Amino acid sequence: MCGIYLTNIPFSEEEVKSKLKTIQFRGPDYLGIHKQADLIFGHLRLSILDLNVRSHQPMAFEDLMIVFNGEIYNFHELRNDLISLGYTFSTTGDTEVLLKGYKAWGASLVTKLNGMFAFAIYNSTSGKIFCSRDRLGVKPFYYSWKDGQFEICSQLRPISENKQINEEAISMYLDCGYIPSPYTIYQNVYKLPPGNNFEIDLSTQKYEIIEYWNLKRVAETNISYKEAKEKLHGLLKEAVKIRLQSDVPFGTFLSGGIDSALVSSIAAKVSNAPIRTFSIGFEDLKYDESKIAASYAKIIGSQHTETICKPDDILEMIPKLIEVYDEPFADSSALPSLLLNKVTKQSVTMALSGDGGDESFFGYNHFRLVTYANKITLVPRFLRKLASKVLNLNILGRRSQPYKGMLNVGSKYDFIAGIFVGYDSLLKKRDFSWLSHYNTYKNSSNNLLQATADLNIKLWLENDSNAKVDRASMAYSVEVRSPFLDYNIIEFARTLPVAFRYEDGNRKRILKDILKEYIPEEVFDQPKKGFAVPLDGWIRNELRKDFEENLTDDFLYKVPNLDVSRFKSMFQQHLNGDHDYSSYIWRLYVLSRWYQEFGFYKRKTIEKTIKKSVQVQLHA
Repeated sequence: MCGIYLTNIPFSEEEVKSKLKTIQFRGPDYLGIHKQADLIFGHLRLSILDLNVRSHQPMAFEDLMIVFNGEIYNFHELRNDLISLGYTFSTTGDTEVLLKGYKAWGASLVTKLNGMFAFAIYNSTSGKIFCSRDRLGVKPFYYSWKDGQFEICSQLRPISENKQINEEAISMYLDCGYIPSPYTIYQNVYKLPPGNNFEIDLSTQKYEIIEYWNLKRVAETNISYKEAKEKLHGLLKEAVKIRLQSDVPFGTFLSGGIDSALVSSIAAKVSNAPIRTFSIGFEDLKYDESKIAASYAKIIGSQHTETICKPDDILEMIPKLIEVYDEPFADSSALPSLLLNKVTKQSVTMALSGDGGDESFFGYNHFRLVTYANKITLVPRFLRKLASKVLNLNILGRRSQPYKGMLNVGSKYDFIAGIFVGYDSLLKKRDFSWLSHYNTYKNSSNNLLQATADLNIKLWLENDSNAKVDRASMAYSVEVRSPFLDYNIIEFARTLPVAFRYEDGNRKRILKDILKEYIPEEVFDQPKKGFAVPLDGWIRNELRKDFEENLTDDFLYKVPNLDVSRFKSMFQQHLNGDHDYSSYIWRLYVLSRWYQEFGFYKRKTIEKTIKKSVQVQLHA
């Protein structure tokens, strides 16, 4: 796991080194700089495989030069294929395999890769640069482009100098809680979408983006439940096994959920020694899963480390969140994720996680909402619109308020999209033209649950979950690998009958039946709590002062397209305990902190305001 950088802008080596030091947490073991022709390469290394200096980057072979971030899990298999073609190797890592694989197979190499990756390869003979990002967008890839000059990097901060804010991206963020690819918070800076190659011709000063993988339209396969369970179990075992290749100590993240329990259970079986497991708990029992995780650890025989997250811990993590996420990111579970990785780093450098299971196996609460979509959209829209104004959706409790707008959606696909972009908004005017980048979900399946899962994978997984895990782990130089994000598992899961995964409200049915082989059902059959933090109460109590100081009129009126009066009303209702608007409030709070961190807004402190008032009175 590393950080990559490449540019044709005539920076000095010292300037590039200075840029990379702002994200050195991604690779603290070695910082490499190489200048060639009009290009300058940079690399930050976190050593996981082949710890020897021979695997440092940038790495060269004949007329090729590479900077690479990630892990290629099937590199042993590819290495053997290349040896049969006559190639020899001087390292035992995957970077050399990637480099020589490109020499042998060209762009078709990426279709052979099973891994998480973002890389750039320069061919000095052709004068072209070939870049690629993994299928699910596990590893980040940012680039800026203006008049033929470019920068490529694993994070935004090194390429964000003198950039202007993309105001449309602010609106996307306030709707989603993140900024979806290909956009970023800055103008002329972009994310390369997952499953795409990025090819630059230096002679013509043009680039091309070429898709090599996407979710294809699927039909349910004719397979028995027993056969499906056995095949899925085999795929999971293989996905865990190949992700345990490491030359450094490893562990697993273990919550009270099905996915991490299954990954940890399989890892414990295939490991030659007891594995280490790590979990985060909360004092508020509504959010705490630590006791369930501890019971899992006892059953599978792991060495377990549990950390209880308190409000003060969250406050301490907020500056770190702003520092390492580079652009506004409002998934509050990033905070305990940061804390989890901080604790984990004290014992191991690599960890397996259960991320990705909810998307393919219908684990999220919103899949229950989707079952109502067909029924709701059968009712004439004018009646639903009227109902949305007068009904109080008590079936979902106080958290239901943001969902009232679901009654006013235009179609069943609008209903699905609303899950991810919100049925209600803080904006004066909403524009969803950016959502066209993700419209494949409308044609991917005849089943609405599967269509929702596909949008979950293409939109939310890349831009929220994967971004959260990458930044939180890299912040403490930890590499996280997610077996459920193996594309073989995702592709197989999409062919399974929906009833195998979701039956009469029983989410993750098939995963639960596999987990029974490791952990008794009565132990894991618990209500899902997720990895959320109790922001609802914290905003009213422990964190109230900090929120009020950062969400002033002075800041709010600087936010483009924000309905300030509406937000202020929501904020007050939340503080009064009338409704839970914590997700909206958190988005504005994170944005305020981001504005301050990157110099777009300077907060007026209470002390400065008092001092100014006194000076005015004295002058008078």
